[in-house]
Amino acid sequence: MRVALLQYPIVWGDINENLRLTEQRLAALAGKADMALLPEMFTTGFCVDEPHLAEPPDGRTMAALRSWASKYDLAIAGSCIATENGQLFNRGFFVRPDGNADFMDKRHLYAHGGEAGLFTAGEQRVVSEYKGVRFCLLICYDLRFPVWSRNRSGHDYDVLLYSANWPDVRIKYWDALLPARAIENQCLLCAVNRVGADNLGLSYPGHSVAFDTQLNCLTSFEEGEAGTQIVDLDIEALRHFRERSPLWKDNDSFELHL
Repeated sequence: MRVALLQYPIVWGDINENLRLTEQRLAALAGKADMALLPEMFTTGFCVDEPHLAEPPDGRTMAALRSWASKYDLAIAGSCIATENGQLFNRGFFVRPDGNADFMDKRHLYAHGGEAGLFTAGEQRVVSEYKGVRFCLLICYDLRFPVWSRNRSGHDYDVLLYSANWPDVRIKYWDALLPARAIENQCLLCAVNRVGADNLGLSYPGHSVAFDTQLNCLTSFEEGEAGTQIVDLDIEALRHFRERSPLWKDNDSFELHL
């Protein structure tokens, strides 16, 4: 499974320009990757006080994603601002080349940054299957909450994905928590963070990364680097590792109350 990590700056609040620039990056992946992981809110940046940027499920962003997935023959995951039934969401998506898509709304909204004042929290974790591989997409602040990512019932997913706008003032926590999530869930992990600066005075260093089953770093980016890197995830090695070390059998059981 070849996964492309796309780390790049986002133009603040400009959906059309971000769609244009994103397609350029995706077009270069045709025939080279099975799926692409984009940053959080890839069409707007972390806009938490501009509800007019929200789009319906059949809006231009989802239309573009479905078109790109088909045209370039790859699945695409990330998040954008969505509206449905009068509510706003930081909505994660996993779009396949055949047009089928899964949606997973961000569960943990960053209240300190104003996100909880605009969006409704998600209530369902979603696992997306593609080419025989199971992906779990979580969004930015979700990283801090291990219960939400917990791989249960003999492994619900194979690859944990994180799509983020994680600023440099807190980047040491990103760097520490990503390998922790990979360890405790016995999974492969791919995480993408944006780079550049936003209109809120925050800057983003990137630090996008991928880990294998032995916590080896498959790829990483230079500080502030804009670009794309492709990793080849060895799913068979993951399955063998889980069979050889079935640590999940010793998990503590719990009930999640939303």
